[in-house]
Amino acid sequence: MNPFEQIRQHITSAAKSLSLSEAEQAALLSANETHRASLSVVLENGPQNFEAFRVQFNNARGPYKGGIRFHPAADLHEVQALAAAMAIKCAVIDVPLGGAKGGVVIDPKQYSAKDLEVIARAYVKEFVPHLGVDKDIPAPDVYTNATIMSWMLDEYESLVGHKEPGMITGKPLALGGSYGRDSATAQGGVHVLLQLLALKQKHHERQRVAIQGFGNAGATLAKLLYDAGFIIVAVSDSQGTLYAKGGLDPHIIDAVKTDKGSVSSLYCTAGVCDTEQMQKDGAVALSPDDIFSVEADIFVPAALDNVLTPETIQKLQAGVILELANNPTTPEADKQLFEQGVTVIPDVLANAGGVTVSYFEWVQNRQQLYWTKEEVAMRLQEKMETAFAAVHQKALEKDISLREAAYQIGVERITAAMRYRGTFM
Repeated sequence: MNPFEQIRQHITSAAKSLSLSEAEQAALLSANETHRASLSVVLENGPQNFEAFRVQFNNARGPYKGGIRFHPAADLHEVQALAAAMAIKCAVIDVPLGGAKGGVVIDPKQYSAKDLEVIARAYVKEFVPHLGVDKDIPAPDVYTNATIMSWMLDEYESLVGHKEPGMITGKPLALGGSYGRDSATAQGGVHVLLQLLALKQKHHERQRVAIQGFGNAGATLAKLLYDAGFIIVAVSDSQGTLYAKGGLDPHIIDAVKTDKGSVSSLYCTAGVCDTEQMQKDGAVALSPDDIFSVEADIFVPAALDNVLTPETIQKLQAGVILELANNPTTPEADKQLFEQGVTVIPDVLANAGGVTVSYFEWVQNRQQLYWTKEEVAMRLQEKMETAFAAVHQKALEKDISLREAAYQIGVERITAAMRYRGTFM
């Protein structure tokens, strides 16, 4: 099943529960615009071409919004799925934006910063007619960052001939970026997790957490939870898993990974591990897939999609799943988890902190009035807690999963906007 088909299932289920007509369902499931291009550029090693996409899925509630990823596996199905999910996510968190996503098929690790700047600028040159503060506002995504956003902004402003900082978010602070953007995805996840635990009357200081994926979002979440008193019992990346029943310090692990490239490097080098130090720390080095079977109360998929399948969830011991990654759970596994009484905080809510602070950045750019760190933090917490409360209440009322509730809220809000705009006439 391709990624878009999975999102289609969730939207269709929500649409049917809301008794939408076939015409309304078809409109919800169709992208407004799909733009494709071949970026022809001259790099340090000569001319090359890169396939690029921008899918503008739905703008009934406001300008399109969504990141641009540089990834060798990026394809149209993936970008389309992420654009559709972004439309739902913005509606769930209740910000006046639509859903879009972009991608370039490239392995950025194989190219210099100079080459990446050329490619970033070429992307904007190709898609400039479709971008803008009132049209479509890109942001960072997988393997893109604030520096790449700054190149794209500069290229866009050069082409249109005026300053327009709000046409892109995730920028450096010096160019109109917002405080809190780097940690927003993880911080938003913390807010909804704390809300859930409070409802379950569980003290978070005794909650054991396993995090699959130790990139920016996973590492930031680990550090935030650790500082709040959670016990981080396991973390993993593509090279291995570290587990310690008594807990790990993610600040130390993040520093080691940054320096040496893997969480396992805390104890192991070239396959040889310091068993004495591991025994002293009560830690063990495991394979990447062993992260699914460790003893934990909370499991956080924070890397790839489709990692929670009917097979992998049989290994899980956690009663709560916080989806920091996009689309990490297959529909079949999602149904089984609900039947087993496992609470899944879905991606369209759990990782919505990123787009929420992107929205804040866009608002600040438009007003030319900038907020303090404390103001951003307060507004993010309010948005996440309000959205969680609405999703949780609907789930209780209808005896459905949090994912079903979130999609119903998202679809309902998007449909209402489309009706007012006469989309279904």
